[in-house]
Amino acid sequence: MEAVVVEHLVKVFKDIKALNGISFHVEEGEIFGLIGPNGAGKTTTLRIIATVLLPTSGRVEVFGHDVVKEAEEVRRLISYLPEDAGAYRNLTGREYIEFIANLYTSDKDMVKEMVDLAEEICGLGDRLSDKIKTYSKGMKRRLLLAKTFMVKPRLAIVDEPTSGLDVIHAVYVRRLIKEFARKHRITILLSSHNMLEVEYLCDRVALINKGSIIEEGKPEELKEKYSATNLEEVFIEAVRGV
Repeated sequence: MEAVVVEHLVKVFKDIKALNGISFHVEEGEIFGLIGPNGAGKTTTLRIIATVLLPTSGRVEVFGHDVVKEAEEVRRLISYLPEDAGAYRNLTGREYIEFIANLYTSDKDMVKEMVDLAEEICGLGDRLSDKIKTYSKGMKRRLLLAKTFMVKPRLAIVDEPTSGLDVIHAVYVRRLIKEFARKHRITILLSSHNMLEVEYLCDRVALINKGSIIEEGKPEELKEKYSATNLEEVFIEAVRGV
């Protein structure tokens, strides 16, 4: 089944065309990467799929639900983590995930299940008793990813998961995304300008540049097609061919 279908998607901000009729699809259960340089249109695309932005034209469906006409149904199926997401600084990590869990359900057993899962996912241990304002950027990102995954969405949308993180936290986050997707069989759509990271994480990728999809496929197939050793080289060659 197709988890996400994007067809001829256009987004115009005043006189700027951020998306120029892009099309791609994401299969259920796969990790799909939307990759390209800053300003290419990745975040705009994710925001439309997450029902945060309205498209100018085109069609987007999530598990068969139109993101404009059936936005509420889509929101029940997804969890979205923006690149610039924050958390309540004066709460402890545990208080924060408990607060978020209670927004999803009033069932105490389900809340406990979510909180337990979030604690396992973030791996912060005793630091969950500390206030979030004492956390490093990497610790906050791990907490926010735990918040995103603890609800076990059918589709998790994650924008630039490791942007600005040090090597230790970046490796942890990458491993977490890959292992959680496989263990719980959820679909993940992520964006990144780090093409080597995406090559490690993703089953398939779409390369986007200046609001247009310039290539799509499995990382190994794209490297073979362009006689490249990594996706950075694929991107450079694909841009030259446009």
